[in-house]
Amino acid sequence: MSKRMTNILVPLISILLGLIVGAIVMSLSGFSPINGYIALWNGVFGDSYNLGETIRQITPYIFAGLAVAFAFRTGLFNIGVEGQLIVGWLAAAYVGYAFDLPKIIHIPLALLAAAVAGGLWAFVPGLLKAKLQVHEVIVTIMMNYIALHVVNASIATLSDGAEKTEKIHESASLRSPFLESITDYSRLHWGIIVAIIAVFVMWFLLEKTTRGFELKAVGFNQNASEYAGMNVGKNVILAMVISGIFAGLGGAMEALGTFGNISKLTGFTGIGFDGIAVALLGANQPFGVLLGAILFGSLKNGGLNMPNEAGIPMEIVSIVTALIIFFVASGYIIRVTLERLSKKKKEEK
Repeated sequence: MSKRMTNILVPLISILLGLIVGAIVMSLSGFSPINGYIALWNGVFGDSYNLGETIRQITPYIFAGLAVAFAFRTGLFNIGVEGQLIVGWLAAAYVGYAFDLPKIIHIPLALLAAAVAGGLWAFVPGLLKAKLQVHEVIVTIMMNYIALHVVNASIATLSDGAEKTEKIHESASLRSPFLESITDYSRLHWGIIVAIIAVFVMWFLLEKTTRGFELKAVGFNQNASEYAGMNVGKNVILAMVISGIFAGLGGAMEALGTFGNISKLTGFTGIGFDGIAVALLGANQPFGVLLGAILFGSLKNGGLNMPNEAGIPMEIVSIVTALIIFFVASGYIIRVTLERLSKKKKEEK
């Protein structure tokens, strides 16, 4: 079996196993798996509104998945996507309401602010990794909590103690009356186009540029890269910053598209952490991340319909989603099993 075929089969089998075990969990809990999955399907594709909301949900997952995948491809494990996304959300929301500019300038400026905020938040763990060899997992986890509380304090300061910031100006909004009208006034916005462009940007950067080759080389073997004359420390920092830029742009989608502002957060959004599973499901490839985000966005939005239509509690829905993540994370076991079966078939021939 070719490596390409294995890469295709592993996520498909992971999803299938997750759905099967999820069906068993629903059955044991006294609910109908058939009704549950029909409700899930209807929650995604049942009508134009649900489809629009699903695509809207997919958008930040694409950016979170790209952020995690980029770090993986360059030998880093960015657990701080959640925090970088939150600070990007705040930066985009602030620029969106604090300035009154023409749309052609305002939207790019707000997106740039989110990218810079996310990149700067990722710069710290990148610098500590490059200069002091402090493991990025520890630093990024801690910076998630710092981001959460700093953002909440900033919201209170910027809004004079209110629970949320002002609404962004129309000139900074990614909302689209056209997209809303064709999806029965869902919150679908132009951010999905920005996300797809980001997929191509990551692919081009990693596969078609000298810098991308260096970043991957450093991630693969730092000693060999240093021997070849590459600046390992610089590339580690740059990889982390680029990962943070993708995460910050994910926050911008929420600020400029979905909500139009930012409210105080009682906890993490979960988008950044789900980005880890999205990246794993997509085998850390840009276009694979797009497919992984489609799956998770569909599960997230479609799952909201399962309690309403099939009477299945959200806890069970969360279990089904977690099972899929579990099997995706166990992809190595599935890969080894497929390779052994393939090898056994060849020996029999």
